[in-house]
Amino acid sequence: MILMLNVHPSRIPDLVTPEILTFDPPTSVRVYRDDFDNVCTRIVAPPGRVTVSTDFLIHDSGEADVVAPDARQHDVQDLPDDILIYLLGSRYCDTDKLSAIAWALFGAKKPGWARVQAIVDYVHERIRFDYQRADATRTAFDGHEGGEGVCRDFAHLAVALCRCMNIPARYCTGYLGDICIPPVPDPMDFSAWFEVYLDGRWYTFDARHNTPRVGRILMARGRDAADCAISTNFGAQQLVRFDVHTDEVIEETAG
Repeated sequence: MILMLNVHPSRIPDLVTPEILTFDPPTSVRVYRDDFDNVCTRIVAPPGRVTVSTDFLIHDSGEADVVAPDARQHDVQDLPDDILIYLLGSRYCDTDKLSAIAWALFGAKKPGWARVQAIVDYVHERIRFDYQRADATRTAFDGHEGGEGVCRDFAHLAVALCRCMNIPARYCTGYLGDICIPPVPDPMDFSAWFEVYLDGRWYTFDARHNTPRVGRILMARGRDAADCAISTNFGAQQLVRFDVHTDEVIEETAG
């Protein structure tokens, strides 16, 4: 199995306590980084039930996602070479099926932040969140036509529409607790959002929630969910139980 359960290297300096994956029964592991600099753990799972767990404290700024209404969109010819991959179609972001739709909907929108926000607004209204309707094979186009899904479907559709409009976009997954918002009745899970490249940097957007949030903890990023799979198995397996928790811990200050 390949497990992508660690925080992204960009958040490692924020760890307050060690982040260690624990296996029961004990299992030998090998850790490596993939082409997107995500931390991957490679194991040969023993027969029978295997429990993988981790628990850690991480420091967060407490600030919400950055909002920059004046961030401009680059012309394609001005983009850095390593950004171009995030304009291309990918496994779950089938831009070829969405290009005409995207240009009809957003071609008249002001390029840059306003155009991205228009895409996020559209996806937020287009897809109905339903945890019971998760589908690992659903593409961005499928989500657009079916109008239902989970957070990854919101992210895939928004990413694909941005790419259709020549805005580099990449998929992200990680922890997102119910911090600074009213309690949410849905069971906690890992979350998916996306980033766009505007004005020489990456900005965070979230088509499911469509509001800046506090406490995102990035685990992995890539072209789509295929690059950020929490677990990849090479053989039969059954997920018996799955628990995710992200709880706010208030720092104590010396008095």
